Amino acid sequence: MGFQTGLSGLNASSKNLDVIGNNVANSGTVGFKSSQAQFADVYAASLTGAGASQIGIGTKLAAVMQQFTQGNINATNNPLDVAINGQGFFVLSNNGAQTYSRNGQFQLNKDGYIVNSSGLRLQGYQVDSAGGVTGARGDLFLDTADIPPSPTSVVNPLVNLDSRSTVPTGAAFPATLTAVVPATVPPTYIQPTTDMYNSSTSTTIFDSLGNPHVATMFFRRDAVASTWNVYGIVDGGSYNAGAVLTFDQLVFDTAGALTAPAGPPIGLGTAQTIGWTDASVDVAQTMNLNFNGSTQFGSPFGVNALTQDGYAAGRLAGFTVGDDGILQGRYTNGQTSTLGQVMLANFANPQGLQALGDNQWSETPGSGQALIGSPGTSSLGVLQSSAVEESNVDLTQELVNMIIAQRAYQANAQTIKTQDQVLQTLVNLR
Repeated sequence: MGFQTGLSGLNASSKNLDVIGNNVANSGTVGFKSSQAQFADVYAASLTGAGASQIGIGTKLAAVMQQFTQGNINATNNPLDVAINGQGFFVLSNNGAQTYSRNGQFQLNKDGYIVNSSGLRLQGYQVDSAGGVTGARGDLFLDTADIPPSPTSVVNPLVNLDSRSTVPTGAAFPATLTAVVPATVPPTYIQPTTDMYNSSTSTTIFDSLGNPHVATMFFRRDAVASTWNVYGIVDGGSYNAGAVLTFDQLVFDTAGALTAPAGPPIGLGTAQTIGWTDASVDVAQTMNLNFNGSTQFGSPFGVNALTQDGYAAGRLAGFTVGDDGILQGRYTNGQTSTLGQVMLANFANPQGLQALGDNQWSETPGSGQALIGSPGTSSLGVLQSSAVEESNVDLTQELVNMIIAQRAYQANAQTIKTQDQVLQTLVNLR
């Protein structure tokens, strides 16, 4: 044996301990991928070809390979903590220079961009003005602006009108409400009496500025069999000069199913202009009633569902990241809006990536070009919000490896000591 053989073994064992120590040090680093030291034996070149008694001259560090196996996923309380379950890397940008990471600990910076602890911006697909995800890539931005209101255009009452009802004995339903004297501000109007209609229900609607108003619907049995007249009054008439909205008649067949208005769909009639007197809102706003699915059975009047398509302005109240990477904003008015989509990158050879530190890698010729896509597509994994991927270091295995590497170091040191003793013996020969 030679000193260089033992020295190469010491160097190899030292490098192995360095790799193990780095793994142990990063056992708590989110998204960290453990490394493995790989060694190769060394032989002297032979001028006469291979020999049966060729003796090696030591070992060398061939490579330090990172192991891109899945780490455990741990839940957190931060909605911007995102874990990748499967293959792929987050794409980060530093003024256009892209890097890749498995660490999904993100937060918002002062400008509303989603960034990591180093201030690098998370990349994703952008959305258009209608909230649809486009193919354009860029920095993911959390728009905290209020979403504009949407005026009510259709109210969807799903009701059962009692077939046993008779024509009301009171006066005909008024075409316009009569103002109360003396006048008030805002004006008030005399409301229909209960002998003018059979049943009523109400819901909240919204004008073009998102102001809420109460719309009351009245149902009056007509003298024609299985026919009902429908009227509407908004805010008791105080905001539209006492106007009464007269909608298309409801007609039912002998089985109690709705046949008119004909729609389509059946039950959708002609829209009526509300007639706001406040010029600050859309005075031409119309409202339609869609009674599709309503019935006339021999049972008491009932409202089974009552929805409308308008809403007030809303402020961002929270957000979530779906398993497909869609960043969904939740607003105080109950609406949701797509703010963007996180994109992932994969590589033909992830072990060819260059580690940069700060939980980042960069692509190299050995890794191949980044393959960009949406989470859950192709070979890319899915995302889990409010969670992080823990380090994949097996601490128990690393401690065992440390003992083995320590023993190997001691053994290589012993070969050098033995070689020294052999040389000393030769020197002492007389």
